[in-house]
Amino acid sequence: MLSKNIELSNKTVLITGAAGFIGANLAMELLKTMENIHIVGIDNMNHYYDVSLKEFRLKQIEELLENCSGQFTFVKENIADKTVVESLFQKYQPQIIVNLAAQAGVRYSIENPDAYVESNLIGFYNILEACRHSYQNGAGGVEHLVYASSSSVYGSNKKIPYSTEDKVDNPVSLYAATKKSNELLAHAYAKLYGIPSTGLRFFTVYGPAGRPDMAYFGFTNKLVKGEKIQIFNYGNCKRDFTYIDDIVTGVKAVMQCAPLPNEESVKYKIYNIGNNQPENLLDFVEILQDELKAAEILPYNYDFEAHKELVGMQPGDVEITYADVSELERDFGFKPSTSLRDGLRKFAQWYKGYRSV
Repeated sequence: MLSKNIELSNKTVLITGAAGFIGANLAMELLKTMENIHIVGIDNMNHYYDVSLKEFRLKQIEELLENCSGQFTFVKENIADKTVVESLFQKYQPQIIVNLAAQAGVRYSIENPDAYVESNLIGFYNILEACRHSYQNGAGGVEHLVYASSSSVYGSNKKIPYSTEDKVDNPVSLYAATKKSNELLAHAYAKLYGIPSTGLRFFTVYGPAGRPDMAYFGFTNKLVKGEKIQIFNYGNCKRDFTYIDDIVTGVKAVMQCAPLPNEESVKYKIYNIGNNQPENLLDFVEILQDELKAAEILPYNYDFEAHKELVGMQPGDVEITYADVSELERDFGFKPSTSLRDGLRKFAQWYKGYRSV
């Protein structure tokens, strides 16, 4: 196991995408567990999905502040605006950066490429540049840059489980290409300017107050309205569903271990964070149905078969995602372990309460 070389207590941490699913949950975990931490959160609150959900997450953070020693400063701005990023770094001088701001969604990237170039490429470049300039005039600067990559970089690789040693040169969507680009840019900046950088390839993150464009949330919304759900590739897909708490535990552990120089003298590392247990989509839908009934969101006699439609594969999609997390386990003594049923049960219980608000 790696030894911690970064103390998070009494530090300033910049989280981009702070009103997002992972960003907000990470902020709450850090505020709960780290003394006198100052989190600066930036998010442009875009309308890719219902903004009220982002506001709900920010309210959760706000309520948490009453019982912790930390601070949370929220900035509603876009990291694609270079002057905004520069002023943030000048004003708050963050020591740890967690870049989670991104335009998400594989299918959306096919129809709206501009949004991906702006957020995922230009936005990340602005963060890297600000990190580079943080060392000027003898300043301590950024101690660790942690950034979100994605399992989508593996494309349609046939070898499973996906290992960080695998070749990832053939993305099948623009979203995947932007995430691979992030990894390349981070490596270049780590090599040229000594920015310690760790990329995290997330695998199908789910849980309470998640993203409505993800299958579990979108399916629930449709089933509640009596609409049909479409199951792609006729159900012959597998996903390595990873519960939000496991993702946050992994991110927090990684934040505290800036990479040491590798054999090329570059402070750069990439990890997979997945459940290491892919689930068939049809099994996933059956578990979701069970838990929605148990939470009394759907009636016990709900005719599920009548609301299910098997359709072909979507452009840009892949048949399977499956994470090899052996490096994460080796370096941090941790691997995601929340079962899909337990995770979906927690989502269903949250959804029931959220609908009634």
